[in-house]
Amino acid sequence: MQINFAAPQLDRKGTVVVGASERDLLPAASDLDRRLGGALKRAAEASRFKGKPGQVVELLSPSGIQASRVLLVGIGPAGKIDGPAAEKIGAAAVARLLTSGETDVTFMIDSPRDAKIKPGLLAAHIALGAQLRSYSFHKYRTKQREEHEPTLKNVMIVTSEAAAARKAWDRLRAVADGVFLARDLVNEPPNVLSPQEFAERAKMLGKLGVKVEVLGEEAMRKLGMNTLLGVGQGSERESQLVVMQWNGGRKKDQPVAFVGKGVCFDSGGLSLKPGASMMGMKGDMGGAAAVTGTMLALASRKAKVNAVGILGLVENMPDGNAQRPDDVVTSMSGQTVEILNTDAEGRLVLADALWYAQTKFKPKFVIDLATLTGAILIALGLEHAGLFSNDDKLANRIQEAGSEVGEPVWRLPLSDAYDKMLKSKIADMKNISGVTHAGSIVAAQFLQRFIDKTPWAHLDIAGVAWQDGEQKPLSPGWGVGWGVRILDRLVADHYEK
Repeated sequence: MQINFAAPQLDRKGTVVVGASERDLLPAASDLDRRLGGALKRAAEASRFKGKPGQVVELLSPSGIQASRVLLVGIGPAGKIDGPAAEKIGAAAVARLLTSGETDVTFMIDSPRDAKIKPGLLAAHIALGAQLRSYSFHKYRTKQREEHEPTLKNVMIVTSEAAAARKAWDRLRAVADGVFLARDLVNEPPNVLSPQEFAERAKMLGKLGVKVEVLGEEAMRKLGMNTLLGVGQGSERESQLVVMQWNGGRKKDQPVAFVGKGVCFDSGGLSLKPGASMMGMKGDMGGAAAVTGTMLALASRKAKVNAVGILGLVENMPDGNAQRPDDVVTSMSGQTVEILNTDAEGRLVLADALWYAQTKFKPKFVIDLATLTGAILIALGLEHAGLFSNDDKLANRIQEAGSEVGEPVWRLPLSDAYDKMLKSKIADMKNISGVTHAGSIVAAQFLQRFIDKTPWAHLDIAGVAWQDGEQKPLSPGWGVGWGVRILDRLVADHYEK
């Protein structure tokens, strides 16, 4: 789908999209309504249109103008329109038009006088919403019916600040590319996306200037990464550690570091999941997908920062060599872990990957992303990711970035009282508490034991990485690509020079 920006013009072919607040039509919509003899207002009244975000009224074959149809899209309260609200405008229109047979759409959305966002940035965020909503993943369909094929090809966004819009779009387009990559990785079936195949796809970022190194099992064994290796030892597919480096900052600058859990399929190991719970476990590498997408976004927009992305890629399977409950393993940090449940595997992968990130790169901070616990869905549902951190400044910045891009997080506590729940009778710690409560917090406490004074945050994204039910406005597929936008915004706001 091609996206362009242009100065205001009178007539456009294809579909024209105009806006209305909860109070009235915006100026471009009012002008169009006068040319249509009031047809737009009559259509809005007949359909109970109130100008609320995401509401759409469609007028087909309007007489007196060149356009084949008009969409009236609600923007909500005029004074509250911001980036996320603008994205919903673009997404709502594309959702209606993508497979409609239409090929061209023009957005004529005015920036209200009391809006929080300038016209050029408003246009760029409309473009981002349109782009994100256009995503599809149907590479394995052999009999897709013609009416389901996307037809929309050209998106034009009219704005009085076309140059500013193009500049903002250059950055946002890179972020959209990162989100698309993350979605593709999460959507891939597990018989295709093995740890080795994931590593090969990460290597493709080398074309953008990202330095990519892949450590196999022998190299990890020499480093003492036994908690990570233990998870994958029941699989025929070799575990991998992928190290990606983007050096866009000054040579002397400390990097920022992102670590992703990459369990390419999670059967639970010998602590086997029930069959129904195993479906969807191809997405247990959502954290690694988000880190990969973030590195692509940073490199694509040539971010002025040094960044490291580390992926712990494994497959958790139950063969005769699989890790057993009651095993004790020694991590790269030298700490020992008693394994009580082989389905609490993500924290074992992250333990070694986090330690490697800190000791190898001495980063300003390290953030890990993981579809770590089902307990986070009980606490926060499908709207917020869980945030845990040892650093208030970093946590506050993450929360702000999430609010700005529509990827909200909610901070949960860490304390010695929860940490005591990991006490083992024969090792330094056990990998689960053995009780049913505070599961997400206990998992975060486990990870914190592998943090050595570095500012750290853990994002439990088990509730937001994919969607089985109702689609979110910007995410038409199963894989959401959650995490790319919040990490990119965090870096852009605070860590680029």
